[in-house]
Amino acid sequence: MTQSYIGTKQILAWEQDKDGQPGYSVKYADGYVSWSPKDVFESAYLPIGHVNHLPAHQQRVIGEKAQLDDKVSKLAAFLDAEFFRSLDAAEQERLTVQLGAMREYQQILAERIAVF
Repeated sequence: MTQSYIGTKQILAWEQDKDGQPGYSVKYADGYVSWSPKDVFESAYLPIGHVNHLPAHQQRVIGEKAQLDDKVSKLAAFLDAEFFRSLDAAEQERLTVQLGAMREYQQILAERIAVF
């Protein structure tokens, strides 16, 4: 039976063209290095900056905040979209409350990161 998957992993990458095509070289935790086209790479990964000097648990918090920032941005844009206004009032309220909770969570992560 087939099903959908969502994957998350932290990698090291740098921009590198291959055969004239823009892309990224990618180094995985096990040392394996591969190459991905720019559009494929950028649709799968979010940048988190230079964090290799930090302990692994702090790197994960920074990654978590980057993912949350992306989700908050997308949900906020959705709340401004025409389709949102077509939803029933109860669903609009749930989504609005969800965005508020996500922003609180975002602030907590920002405060934690500020002391790293």
